[in-house]
Amino acid sequence: MVEQSSFPVGAQFTTTHWTVVLAAKGVPAERQAAALEQLCRTYWHPLYSYIRRRGNGPEDAQDLTQEFFARLLEKQWLEGVEKNGSRFRSFLLTALNGFLANQHDRAQAAKRGGGQQVISLDAAEAERCYLLEPAASAPEQVFDRRWALTVLDRAFTRMKEETTATGRTRQFEALNPFLSHEPEAGEYAAVAKELQASAGAVGVLVHRLRARYRELVRAEIAETLADPSQLDAEMADLFSVLRG
Repeated sequence: MVEQSSFPVGAQFTTTHWTVVLAAKGVPAERQAAALEQLCRTYWHPLYSYIRRRGNGPEDAQDLTQEFFARLLEKQWLEGVEKNGSRFRSFLLTALNGFLANQHDRAQAAKRGGGQQVISLDAAEAERCYLLEPAASAPEQVFDRRWALTVLDRAFTRMKEETTATGRTRQFEALNPFLSHEPEAGEYAAVAKELQASAGAVGVLVHRLRARYRELVRAEIAETLADPSQLDAEMADLFSVLRG
């Protein structure tokens, strides 16, 4: 018998990593630094892809990414960031462009970056994903697409962890393909047989799974925003990028 979904509904996300970073008062510096580092660890891949598309080779892109985060985590560029309405995505790309525009920074990164591991980078995976990008895409398009895919991957991983923690791994593995496509004739019936349920029950579970996935995607996006009112617009932007 298939287990009923126990996903929480309507979760609120009021305090985000980015709001913690931007908080001028009432937040310990250590907590601000930890929040920024977590964001950097999450969103380094879009930056690597952007740097690669700007004409840098794989090794230089790794070095420049590490050096950029080293500078960023020193908080040299956080002063003067717009406190209201700031999006981490926009801030990060603006800061990176400033870094890359400085030839001295680039030269220093080439000298020092290789031995300076600020965050852990899976270089082979980053390069594999980068090579999947359309050759005609501009650096900004590559950055936005990789950012959107990172958001989706983070949300998917969180949902998988939730189902594993509640003993619904088998159910999740059977249903998650329907997150990205509508069922064809007979597909629900085949899954229903595997899960010992009715096709109707499978349809309900898929609906719930999609709803939870959307919530988790919103939660991931919210972590990068200072203004909750921007959430719908940011979500629409990222899905527009994925649609091409």
